Amino acid sequence: MDEPDPIHRWSITLSRAMGSLGEEIAVLVAGQLNYRIVRQELINMAARQSGHPEVALAEIDDLGLLNISPGPQVTRAYQHALAQLMLAEAEHGGCIIIGRAGQVILRTSPTTLHLRVTAPFDLRVERIAERMGIAHAAAQERVKATDHNRQYYVRRYYHSHWDDPNQYDLVLNTARLGTRQAADMIGAALRARVR
Repeated sequence: MDEPDPIHRWSITLSRAMGSLGEEIAVLVAGQLNYRIVRQELINMAARQSGHPEVALAEIDDLGLLNISPGPQVTRAYQHALAQLMLAEAEHGGCIIIGRAGQVILRTSPTTLHLRVTAPFDLRVERIAERMGIAHAAAQERVKATDHNRQYYVRRYYHSHWDDPNQYDLVLNTARLGTRQAADMIGAALRARVR
């Protein structure tokens, strides 16, 4: 029987700024590597496992519109469940974990590559305005609020900075790279680490 490709023992965390094309890049990388993508289902599973399914609504509310504030005990239970699920996914390998502070939770994993996908604010706003068919001012507010809430999430729960480049093995700026180029670079970086 053939040995499984060692690349499938690895996992990837992908942190992305809104409008950076991070999701699109994740899909390309997953296709190239035959990896599965893990994103919001982690939130739902962790909320159920913690015994507080209502936390899922608060966690997916990037814009803070729902104004749901679970108490500290509920939040701790959810964060613990999320970390356990994320560790299990990473140990299984062959996955791209999008968001949820994966770069912090899995920072000591020897078989995880940590990525950050970003682009200049104005370019991200343009992309969101075009993608969502909304006015520039509305897109600007949406990107600003999402950036703020993601930064706040990582700082509040993990005492870390979402955009600190030292947390990542590779930071990609999609103002200068197309999605295919970025995906190819990620595949090359992972193969180099696996060796």
